Parts: sequence; structure tokens; C-alpha cells
Amino acid sequence: MIRQQAFIGEGRTMLKGGLHCHTTRSDGLGTPEEVVRLHVANQYDFLAITDHRFYNFKNYAPDTDIVIIPGMEMDYNLPAPGPWCRHCYHILCLGPTEGNGYAQDERFESLKVNNAQECQPYLDEIHARNNLTIYAHPEWSSTPVEEFRDLQGNFAMEIWNSGCVMETDCDKDAAYWDVLLREGRRIYGVATDDGHDMKQHCNGWVMVNAQKNVPAILNALRDGAFYSSTGPEIYDFYVDGGQAVVRCSPARRVRFHYGYSPTRIVDAAEEPLTGATNPVPEYYNYIRASVIDAQGHTAWTNPIFLKD
Repeated sequence: MIRQQAFIGEGRTMLKGGLHCHTTRSDGLGTPEEVVRLHVANQYDFLAITDHRFYNFKNYAPDTDIVIIPGMEMDYNLPAPGPWCRHCYHILCLGPTEGNGYAQDERFESLKVNNAQECQPYLDEIHARNNLTIYAHPEWSSTPVEEFRDLQGNFAMEIWNSGCVMETDCDKDAAYWDVLLREGRRIYGVATDDGHDMKQHCNGWVMVNAQKNVPAILNALRDGAFYSSTGPEIYDFYVDGGQAVVRCSPARRVRFHYGYSPTRIVDAAEEPLTGATNPVPEYYNYIRASVIDAQGHTAWTNPIFLKD
């Protein structure tokens, strides 16, 4: 049996977390305290405040027990054909409380690069400062997979971004993820909010199999021990006896993805689904699942990698 890392361990603790949000420290509409308290009210266990080019360690609602993951969002502008065109790399940085190469309130400038090769030294510097990185909203950034696939060291990419979904109807269902996975790249998928307007917060999150402290959460994220959701819960995902098995909260559809069309779909009949299975042929190098509930909300497992 191969079980996805999020579901390993008896009596495991699953923490709800936000990895991408903005406040009035950059271009968000809510103050840091308002944003933190909104997440606390929505039962978040941890939150990264990732204002643009402005590093943060601080909990702005210190009377709460939410864990703040240190972080920021960096951006690198690519050539574009006109002034109103968007073409860029946006990178989320998440780091430790101790041993972090950045300081509270450290600021950075937006930079220009021509391609992934020119951006890579900046990514290398972020990693050298003990920060993990996530590739943000590839569709909103106007970067098809061939423009960002060569960025090295991102442990994850955004597969859902609430702000992009609400404003531009993009970055809503794992765009480009399967292209990278099919190529054998081990990159995980995260659901985030990228909240600027207050209504954009608390719509997409990760559920992490970790103890409630910064080192444990960062280790679990790096190792893929989490799933992402906009509503449904996933209880288990494993491969056993040539079958992929997912267990979940009541759903109207379960999909299995493995990098080749067509995606395998299992639809509910008279009663909602609480799980589904799918054969795993030998030519699969990975398999992942997504769960859609009656309201159209989705949850995504991370992949089970079947080949080295």
C-alpha cells in the first residue's frame, strides 16, 4: 500500500491554513489585525501574511492562538507587448521563525527579468535564506507552463487562487499542474486566497498533517503532507492492490487525474459519494484525486508518486 503523506499516522492532527493573503501593509483592503481575526473566526490554525515585497513574522492579533508563518510575495516582471499587459512571475516565500534570512518589515523592489533563467538566481537567494517557495497564479500571470517549468526549487504551485477566480475566472482548477507531474516533476498543489478585498479571504485553504508550530507546518508542506480545499474534506487517499482509493465527505463527483486524457470521473447516483476507486495501470507515474460537492466546491489531493 502507498498512502499519500497527508493521511499517514493514527490520530493525526489536520490543521487548516492560509498561505497567501494581503493587508494594508501592501495593497490589501483589510488591516493586518482585521485579516488575522477574520481567519481566526473561520477556524484557521495558521496563516502566512504575504504582502508584496514586505516580509512579516508578526501576529497582529496576539490574543489569538493562530500560528503566523513568516512570509511575503515577491514579483518579477517579464517583457510584455504593451503597458496594459500583465506578464510576470509571482513567488510566495514561507520561512521559519528562527534561522530565517529575512527580517521583520524588510522591503524589496519589484524586479525585471527576461526569462526563467534570469529569475533563477533570485529564487536561489530566497532558498538560501531558508524560505520555501510557491509559484503563484500562473494563468493570471500570463505564464503558460513552458515559461515557468524551468524555475527550480518551488515545492508547490497554486492550483486554486480565490482572488483570481473571483476577479478574472482563472487559476481555479489546477491549470498546468498535470503537465509538470506527467513530466516527472515532484511539485505539490496548494489552494490559496490571495485575498485583497475582504470577501476574497477564507475561500481556499490547505489542510496540513502536522503539529501546530511553524517548523512542523513548514516540514509538512515541503513533504506534501497536506491537501487543498474550497469546501470538501478528504479523509484518505491511497493505492492498494492496483486500485487508487479516496475517502471523502459527501460529494457529487470524484475525479482521478494521471496526466493523460480522459480524466476518470465517478458521479454520485441516488446517494452522495463518500469515496471512489480507480484502477492504476502500470504506465501511470502518479495519480491524484479531486472531490466536488453538491455546491460545486472542490478539494484536491496531492499526488501519489508511483515511480522514482
